[in-house]
Amino acid sequence: MSKLHTLLTTLLLSAGAVSISHAEDDDNINNLSIEDLLNVEVTSVSKKAQSLNDAAAAIFVISQEDIKRSGATSIPEALRLAPGLDVARINANQWAISARGFNSRVAHNLQVLIDGRSVYNRSFAGVDWENQDVVLEDIDRIEVIRGPGATMWGANAVNGVINIITKTARETLGGLVTAGGGNFEQGFGSFRYGSQINAETSARAYVKGFNRGGNLIQPEITGYDIQNAPQSDHWDKQQGGFRLDSKLNNRDELTFQGDVYSSSAALSSMIPDFNTLSDNVLTNATHTLGGNLLGRFQRTLSTTSEFKVQLYYDSYDRYMGIFKDARDTLDLDIQHRFLWLQNHEIIWGANYKYGHDHIVGTRGARSFNMNPARVNDQLASVFIQDEMSMFDDKLKFSLGSKLEHNDYSGFEGQPSAHLVWAPVNNQRIWGGVSRAVRTPSRIEKGIDYLGWIVPAQSRLNPTDFPYVSKWQGNPSFAAENVITYEIGYRTSVIKNLSFDISGFYSKYRGLNSYLPLGANLGTDSSYIIENLLMTNREQAHSYGLEVASVWQMLKWWRWDMNHSWYHDQHASKINYASSPHHRSSIRGLINVTSNLDFDVWWRYVGQANADSAFGYISIPSYFAMDLRTAWRPSKNLELSVTGQNLLQNKHLEYVSDSVFLPAAIVRGVYGKISLTF
Repeated sequence: MSKLHTLLTTLLLSAGAVSISHAEDDDNINNLSIEDLLNVEVTSVSKKAQSLNDAAAAIFVISQEDIKRSGATSIPEALRLAPGLDVARINANQWAISARGFNSRVAHNLQVLIDGRSVYNRSFAGVDWENQDVVLEDIDRIEVIRGPGATMWGANAVNGVINIITKTARETLGGLVTAGGGNFEQGFGSFRYGSQINAETSARAYVKGFNRGGNLIQPEITGYDIQNAPQSDHWDKQQGGFRLDSKLNNRDELTFQGDVYSSSAALSSMIPDFNTLSDNVLTNATHTLGGNLLGRFQRTLSTTSEFKVQLYYDSYDRYMGIFKDARDTLDLDIQHRFLWLQNHEIIWGANYKYGHDHIVGTRGARSFNMNPARVNDQLASVFIQDEMSMFDDKLKFSLGSKLEHNDYSGFEGQPSAHLVWAPVNNQRIWGGVSRAVRTPSRIEKGIDYLGWIVPAQSRLNPTDFPYVSKWQGNPSFAAENVITYEIGYRTSVIKNLSFDISGFYSKYRGLNSYLPLGANLGTDSSYIIENLLMTNREQAHSYGLEVASVWQMLKWWRWDMNHSWYHDQHASKINYASSPHHRSSIRGLINVTSNLDFDVWWRYVGQANADSAFGYISIPSYFAMDLRTAWRPSKNLELSVTGQNLLQNKHLEYVSDSVFLPAAIVRGVYGKISLTF
């Protein structure tokens, strides 16, 4: 990784603030008609290629041009473009991302894939977003499904599926260099080169890296003052990888790809000190080293039949200050699609996943312990779905289910039924009902953790003794489950305006909650300790409405608008989720001239409540505005300037539900230049 770091540093120093990209490969976003946008091809809903307009799901596609013109510098920032997603930045290197509420640092209910490789972490039941990265210019599209996708994608696809799909090697021939920097995005760069090995085989390789500055810790929220250290959550990362695509013959295709990365980040957290019976606020350096390899073979049997087999290996080793976490995963997936009786399209498949992890505390068992420290786990599943076409394809009905067995909760069934009706060419009405489960994690089964110490006679502890909370895993912890009802409508009533509306109602059972086992004096009678057992006692229901619209106001001026309204109610009357009721986005994309773009993006995020280590915290609503302008002096060169969060000097987006101190997200400006060769 030192050679990679040296190469990236050289690129940054020599190129300055320059980025190089294949302008000819990207269609201008305003050149696509409203009908083209609705008919874009998606594959995540039914694991087959189909028009977005015909998908019986609440799906949104983020294109490559959307990502570029948003000014996003990471995958999480690009996901703000999608309606129904709650994207909140915790600090410079952590995010909380969920679909349809229940947001968390490790949101349990979201399945995320990169080129078909699941990045859901079974040890902690969530996605470590700081470890997920690609060259953003190599992303073809991001398909975002709100609502359950468990029949196709298995457990943990409870409230949504995010599928990040990169371009093939054939689509990225030639060179790409990017570099830039600013006050928060202090320096970033990438180099990618693609080559055609022979008439049927292409390959690419890349390296990239960045250094991000820190945000401001908020002592007025936590009560802990660490002098507003401006670099308290800074982050740097280096990554490299490759992809090879080969058409072996007229029927067979092979893909082989891999990545390796190394990162270092600073995190300020509360560490319990039993000598002083208080929490020490420490800024620890966290280090992660990881990588993955994926191979996929696809055979086209006929125009209506295909077979796929995919195998991938993923590994990481991470030090997080109070614990070390290492995990290896091997995943085999098989899928077959064929036509039966002319109007039945059958998709079936099987999956086997094997994992090994090692989680151990680094500051002694008194603070953090996992029982057992090492574990091997397995998951096996089969699924089948039948899509029936009726009335000259104006009505399509899908019925399917996945049956899987895992080592944490045993057998789980996840059926679904969906229907889509096309009364006329430019209108679609769809609906569905699904059951999905979220399987237990290692944390919920075996953690033993002294979370924090609350001083006596403080805001959160009015007693005369310091209060110590102890979280205990539960070997009997079972799977969470949900039944969701959905309905949606898509239309392009007039040529330059489209609407996509979806509504949902979800009933949750067996949600994670903490059962107090009683408080008692500690061993030396100098503090109170309360044991909190993880259980499945909580129930909840949620409902909401999501609206997305595209208005091509003029040939050179387009508006993308969306609004999401969400509400949940827990049986305990406690709002465990840190998700706002309202989120809005308005984005204007203006082609001033053929070589000059101007983009503006307004966002509104409503007030949210956080159940955190610091008590119940109200996160204020906020408005944000980003501006981007880009100039192309030649076909292969683009220079751009982006301003982010321009309306405020800083604002809070999320208060972590763990011991990490929250940070205010600062205003940022960065420059970037682009060229291809």
